Amino acid sequence: MSAATTPGGPLVEARDLVLSHGHHVALAASTFRVPLGGVTAVIGPNGSGKSTLLQAIAGVLEPTSGSLQVLGGSARANRRRISYVMQSVVFPVGTPMTVRDVVRMGRYPARGWLRPFGRADREAVRAALEQMDVADLAGRHLEELSGGQRQRVYVAQGLAQGHEVLMLDEPMTGLDITSARTIDRIIHAETDHGHSVVLTTHDLEEAGAADHVILVNGRVVASGPPAAVMTRRNLEDVYGLGSLHRSATPLLVDPDCGPPEAQEREQSGQVP
Repeated sequence: MSAATTPGGPLVEARDLVLSHGHHVALAASTFRVPLGGVTAVIGPNGSGKSTLLQAIAGVLEPTSGSLQVLGGSARANRRRISYVMQSVVFPVGTPMTVRDVVRMGRYPARGWLRPFGRADREAVRAALEQMDVADLAGRHLEELSGGQRQRVYVAQGLAQGHEVLMLDEPMTGLDITSARTIDRIIHAETDHGHSVVLTTHDLEEAGAADHVILVNGRVVASGPPAAVMTRRNLEDVYGLGSLHRSATPLLVDPDCGPPEAQEREQSGQVP
């Protein structure tokens, strides 16, 4: 099957996949599948390998060993079909980047850095700005924006890129309610358009509303429908006994997520 066509095939298929950062193994040998279409939530404690797994699926990180197929081919070969929005994007202080500049960067993977923008490029940028409710901020500099506004700008950059898969690393952690609702609306709109969405999240209730869940804790512990993966036994094994309230359902906020101020430090890379 060609890497460009995946009719009826999975979005992701991994066999004995091992992922590392230098000499540190972030994800031990794991075998799992992710269906094409819908929303897939990746959950697990801090440092469990969630973001590393997203990087590999996005083609940013090469597997250490094992195999990883994305959209029927290698992740790197299909990078242009995937739009990857990182948890935080750092620009040097004082960089004269406007919101429009940042969103326009989403067009570069497909068209290159030197080709002039055409009508389709301008329309994609305009639509993304409007979808994320940041069109009125287009001329403002990033450093003038709140954290929630900046996150919406980064998602708009991802939307501006032509893609079949939208990947979001903790897109709603520590956001104001307006930004969180806007991003949540976009996630569901993406699936309505036939796109696949893969996101990491600390919100177990949000994960329970996804179509597919991957539970990670140094390896993929379970992968499948929320009801099959998010069992009390699985969650207590991964998060630790006593982490979950003794209620009728174990869907709640990941105990590792911490208070809002801790979330903001994690987003900005200031977590010790």
